[in-house]
Amino acid sequence: MTIIVTGAAGFVGSNLVKGLNERGENNVIAVDNLTRADKFHNLVDCEIADYLDKTDFLDRFARGEFGKVRAIFHEGACSDTMETDGRYMMENNYRYSKALMEACLEQGVQFLYASSAATYGASQTFKEDREYEKPLNVYGYSKFLFDQLVRRTLPNAHSQIVGFRYFNVYGPREGHKGRMASVAFHNFNQFRADGTVKLFGEYGGYGPGGHSRDFVSVEDVVKVNLFFLDHPEKSGIFNLGTGRAQPFNDIATTVVNTLRGAEGKPPLTLEEMEQEGLIEYIKFPDALRGKYQCFTQSDVSRLRGTGYTAPFYTVEEGVARYCRWLLERGG
Repeated sequence: MTIIVTGAAGFVGSNLVKGLNERGENNVIAVDNLTRADKFHNLVDCEIADYLDKTDFLDRFARGEFGKVRAIFHEGACSDTMETDGRYMMENNYRYSKALMEACLEQGVQFLYASSAATYGASQTFKEDREYEKPLNVYGYSKFLFDQLVRRTLPNAHSQIVGFRYFNVYGPREGHKGRMASVAFHNFNQFRADGTVKLFGEYGGYGPGGHSRDFVSVEDVVKVNLFFLDHPEKSGIFNLGTGRAQPFNDIATTVVNTLRGAEGKPPLTLEEMEQEGLIEYIKFPDALRGKYQCFTQSDVSRLRGTGYTAPFYTVEEGVARYCRWLLERGG
């Protein structure tokens, strides 16, 4: 049976296609916008049945041209939190998602989509409740507004709708994202190029490199998505993070020690890295004061309540795996 992945050449989308392939699912239709053609590299080692541009796909799907479709993983979106074109953002992230969900409901197709922790914005509580949702930018608002539509739709839906609020995702196939790529990716490339990793200094009551986020491996993101694919009776909006906040220092030390280990060098402590100049702290940028999330940590109790019991990689485990993946491919 056909499975469709939108945003298939992107970061999470391409990892989902690969994850489906590893389960023997090769009848996968990939949907994306390859205006930025370099994203095609993410699909080179994947098996797909067909590729369609996002502008051609929606109407054809709504007309039922693809026959019996089991599920759609809707990962396609503008994920640039610095994007200021609100008209484009709402058309791309909200209107398109709305039309796609409606077509899925009409055809009884499982609909699994990417929401975002950006819906929480300035909140200090990261729980899937309306009172904690305070998006700070139009990207977060576009995701928030669609989640609100989903909440109104769920009580009368006769097929699965699942939204995943991704926290700080890192891992393979994100190189095309540029400045929006993960901290792990940038730390890896910075250390290889300059022999040092630069982190923000003290700010907001957090020490140098101490600002903490819920960093989640894309490997775990794929596992959660596939769990819900296997359980079409489960619907809702769920945080997708580890439930554990770790400081940027943990990312940096894991990157440095993994790269040192690849050269046969022994691991160092954070203090030793500072002394040797392998990690440096820079003044916190004035432009970010008052606009920076110093701490995020997903509440995963609702996700765990669905029966998903698999452990999540820690930063030390997941980032080390990612660095080795990058090394195998020349960085």
